[in-house]
Amino acid sequence: MVAPADTSAAAHGGEPKHPWHLVDPSPWPVIGAIAAGLLTVGTVVYMHGGGSWLMLIGFLSILFTMFGWWRQVVKEATFEGHHTGPVQISMRYGMALFIASEVMFFAAWFWAYFNASLFPPSAIEGKWPPPGIVTFDPWDLPFLNTLILLTSGVTVTWAHHALLEGNRKHLLQGLLLTILLGLTFTGVQAYEYSHAAFSFAFEEGTAGKGGIYPTTFYMATGFHGAHVIIGTTFLIVCYLRAAKGHFKRDHHFGFEAAAWYWHFVDVVWLFLFVAIYWWGAGASAGAGH
Repeated sequence: MVAPADTSAAAHGGEPKHPWHLVDPSPWPVIGAIAAGLLTVGTVVYMHGGGSWLMLIGFLSILFTMFGWWRQVVKEATFEGHHTGPVQISMRYGMALFIASEVMFFAAWFWAYFNASLFPPSAIEGKWPPPGIVTFDPWDLPFLNTLILLTSGVTVTWAHHALLEGNRKHLLQGLLLTILLGLTFTGVQAYEYSHAAFSFAFEEGTAGKGGIYPTTFYMATGFHGAHVIIGTTFLIVCYLRAAKGHFKRDHHFGFEAAAWYWHFVDVVWLFLFVAIYWWGAGASAGAGH
């Protein structure tokens, strides 16, 4: 069997005729789609009383996809030189549009929350929070998590400035502190969930067991928590890459994208804290009567 001839400019010793990166065929989009489907179906099965094995397979498949796909992108960017200036500009536009789509994603959860809180239905006696719901004290764990997340925004900015100044030591220190703060935020939120006076699971006739308040609360804060976990994972990858010297002053979009994402997570949390923990649990209680 004869291998097909390589007609690229690089194969013949020539220079590329344009600055753009024509991505080679990759199996990762298909593998990622299958992995996401397995995780989605497995999660639904688990929530309806089925086993967790399919959900676990889907989760591990996504981790495998992330490792393989990121490894390929890192190779293209750092070692093959495909991420030229014009390519990086297109990536910035792509990341900005991705964050814009995430904004609309969270807008749906805020819409659901405000619709229920500003116009409480008769099913909850026209009151908000609904009868029987004991909300969190916003100035306890939620405020602590706010301070943690805002501090992490400062540390990731410090790391970015250190990278621009060529200070590798401070870059690694800033990234490490941001990762630790992200993990701490997740731990505090898990502890908060475990001590909630209401639950997502519905029980007929039991106050605080299901209903509109737990649903909107857990969907909004839970999806934000998932984004914190994803962002922390991004930053861990950036830390490992920074330790290997992958990032340069003028070539570090991988880190820049992770920092953008982390600041987005910070801003969303501020809206969640003000709207759901503070206003929704306290100021609007009297308005629903």
